[in-house]
Amino acid sequence: MSIRIDRVVTRGGDTGQTALGNGTRVAKDSMRIEALGALDEANAVIGLLRATLPAGRNARFIAWLQGVLFDIGGVVCMPGNPPRALAQGAVAVKAMEDEVEHLRAHIPPLGSFVLPGGTMAAAHAHLARTVVRRAERRLATLARCEDIGPDIPACMNRLSDYLFVLGRHLNDNGAGDLTWTPASPPPMAE
Repeated sequence: MSIRIDRVVTRGGDTGQTALGNGTRVAKDSMRIEALGALDEANAVIGLLRATLPAGRNARFIAWLQGVLFDIGGVVCMPGNPPRALAQGAVAVKAMEDEVEHLRAHIPPLGSFVLPGGTMAAAHAHLARTVVRRAERRLATLARCEDIGPDIPACMNRLSDYLFVLGRHLNDNGAGDLTWTPASPPPMAE
């Protein structure tokens, strides 16, 4: 498929409205646009994560996931009753589940909650996970008012699971995880 974008500055949004994929004008702070904006943020942060990864399996999978997020945005920007189906939605969910299991096979079980951080790449994975969760919440808000189909919520939930496990993988398969210690005393000044 070839896409051509000739104009970026359209002035169409100068009055606080924007166009959906079907041409309908809506307020820029509508639930649907909030969900689309959150998807865009998630994709941007995942792009930042991707920039920290060496070439290889993880980087290729992340690049593919960015395309899946664009596909989700394409469905969300075209309201319909019933909603347009997410192409390859079940395939995406299964691929993320398989990748989680592939990574998890080399990571010991958790003995505590994991704090975001560790290596730069792991910290980016954890940041991406939190932004994906926000997008998931915005989509859940939209789904309470309009049917968005079953595949989108499942994809977003699996994506955050994948990013959590990827973060642990990027912390030397969990050996470099930063873990939470309840009620620990403050560090002493040197």
